[in-house]
Amino acid sequence: MSSTVIPFGPQHPVLPEPLHIKLVMEDENIVDAIPAIGYVHRGLEKLTETKEFTQNVFVVERVCGICSVMHAMAYCQGIEELMNIEVPDRAKFLRVIWAELHRMHSHLLWLGLLADAFGFESLFMQVWRDREKVMDIMEETAGARVVISANTIGGTRRDLTKEQMVKINVTVDEIKHDIQQVEAVFLNNYTVKHRLVGRGILSKADAIELCAVGPMARAAGIPMDLRTTGYSAYGQLDFEPVTHSDGDNYARTYVRLHEVYQSIDLIKQAIAKIPEGEHVAPFKGNPPKGEVISRVEQPRGEVLYYLRANGTKNLERLRLRTPTFQNIPSLIKMLPGSQLADVPLLILTIDPCISCTER
Repeated sequence: MSSTVIPFGPQHPVLPEPLHIKLVMEDENIVDAIPAIGYVHRGLEKLTETKEFTQNVFVVERVCGICSVMHAMAYCQGIEELMNIEVPDRAKFLRVIWAELHRMHSHLLWLGLLADAFGFESLFMQVWRDREKVMDIMEETAGARVVISANTIGGTRRDLTKEQMVKINVTVDEIKHDIQQVEAVFLNNYTVKHRLVGRGILSKADAIELCAVGPMARAAGIPMDLRTTGYSAYGQLDFEPVTHSDGDNYARTYVRLHEVYQSIDLIKQAIAKIPEGEHVAPFKGNPPKGEVISRVEQPRGEVLYYLRANGTKNLERLRLRTPTFQNIPSLIKMLPGSQLADVPLLILTIDPCISCTER
């Protein structure tokens, strides 16, 4: 049987991300997949070498808008470690609140795209209606809807009033109620399960071997979540990683949907436990000569920042590894054996962000 090579992407009517994959086909079956990246490279790592280390907070937030808070958090934690800056306890809780709002924003966006990929336009609009509520909170508390610039070296740029925290509690409860109303469509609908269950299987052994991260790993039964290391204020909150054992498209949907509930619970815990005090610690000088690695858990998985300072106001090197880049090998593992009709949904279930991947 002869093979045919079909270019999938970087522009595609179903996939909203510029990911390019060459699919080797035999009839409708995929026998091999070859990825190609580099279509939206922006040179942000090189740009950080020309900016002062305090300005780089704004640069790394532009790596990806949906998880901008986590990029800034990882960068700030690295600089704070280099400079021995003690972040106020209140700032740690504020960082958690805004980080989990961004996680909700990301997962709700993805659930809406999944509904759209099925052709369930009403479900798509219902989920994105709740996403708008999250963005309204971010606008009211930080002045912007996506890239909110809440983090700064030493803490946070802004504080939350008691009135704002009460409103956040009320809003996340509303979102939880709304998602519970549509959860059955994502997890129990016959059409959805027919397209998700048993498709795109990534075994636990393959997930470990290919170093999958985030919901990709947790859906394969690996309880790996960097938040359990206790960075920021996570060490003072009660939660367990959301996992599933099947490792297929359905399992990844289950994990992300239940992580929305988990984020709501973490936000409410953080608001209940947040202490009084300052929200930023002042500092002077430049980072001393040295290097550090900083890691946080983004909605898509672990992001890793490597920073090398030389004692001046400019970093000598900044290198970051994003979760989508880490999960592409798993995607290439899952594609062979699938059918062409499964490709858009399969790619969507890794929640790709090519903006993050190529920087």
